[in-house]
Amino acid sequence: MSKYLLNKFLFTIDRDPGLVERYRDEPRATVEWWEAEEANRILNCISEERSTWLKLDDIEREALAMHDYVQLFALGAHPFLTLTLFIAMFERDHEPLGFQREYAQRLSHFQMPYPDIAT
Repeated sequence: MSKYLLNKFLFTIDRDPGLVERYRDEPRATVEWWEAEEANRILNCISEERSTWLKLDDIEREALAMHDYVQLFALGAHPFLTLTLFIAMFERDHEPLGFQREYAQRLSHFQMPYPDIAT
């Protein structure tokens, strides 16, 4: 499991409006594309600079493909990254602040200490 890679996915998708829409409409295909093409790209480096070993595990991949932000939180994805990305994708489908309330309600069963979000 790589909390770093989960957070990197959330961060890089959220920074590109085209990728946000792609992830909303085709989540599984977007996750597969991102893992194959972008996961090993080193942030803030030239595009030719890559690592070779980073890979999502099956649970992470499925949680991302299903837009399962509750599972992502349980896996240690940073809640601010999940919240901002999922607001960008789903706020339009809810009344004002409706998605934020749904997010809070769906995560309300977690008790402190919360899952570790350190990468």
